Amino acid sequence: MASTPFLLTLLLLGVFVACECFTDVGGPLATIKRTHCLFAATLLEQDATYTKSFQIIDKCAAAGVPSDDLYDAVRYIDRNASKLYPDDSAKGEMWKRAYGSWKLQLATGPPARGGITPFKAVPIFAYAMIDEKKFGNGVGLNQDTIILSLLGPHYFNTKRRVMGIGIEDMFLFSNKVTQFVPEFVSDGMGLKKKPTDFSGKKGSRMPAFTIIGSSEKSLIARGGSGGIAIWTRLDKDIRPAAYGLE
Repeated sequence: MASTPFLLTLLLLGVFVACECFTDVGGPLATIKRTHCLFAATLLEQDATYTKSFQIIDKCAAAGVPSDDLYDAVRYIDRNASKLYPDDSAKGEMWKRAYGSWKLQLATGPPARGGITPFKAVPIFAYAMIDEKKFGNGVGLNQDTIILSLLGPHYFNTKRRVMGIGIEDMFLFSNKVTQFVPEFVSDGMGLKKKPTDFSGKKGSRMPAFTIIGSSEKSLIARGGSGGIAIWTRLDKDIRPAAYGLE
């Protein structure tokens, strides 16, 4: 247990640097929503620069090695978000692609004034997991041996593409240890806090990041400090190793 603060620091560094449609089944509303999703997908497919940019991002994410053109590829997705995701249907489709288990591969620090902040490889195994209700993250040796994990509800603001993160439980080697977490640690990490428990002022904001883009292979997100993280999709569900869930 003495190593918990150190592991928690690594975990938070990993997190904070760091295509399905929303439809009703049947009925005219479902038809309209499906049409919007198809239209949004067509817009992305017709944008050659978008396609090329994500090919670069997917390749770098899988390899864990930044290329010379990675920064410009991410910048294109980021700066053209309003065009690439013009409505809630397109944003929702992008959000659903973010569901899954991810390994953190590349990250920048906070933006540099008047210069480019390069992507660097992340030297530890850090993961994130997103499903319909929960967000989880943690650190470990690999996808089969997870040392420290956090789990809680997410609060996705579709319009802003921002996901707020609630932390309800902590796990060590897939065993829940929430009840043993010292008070000063739980207070510092906002354990059990709800969105209404945060004032929104500096020092009292819910952990959150903005989803910049997602594909079937990679996920890009900006943390509260402005740093950008790139994740690659894992080939297996991380939840059994992280939380003991089958």
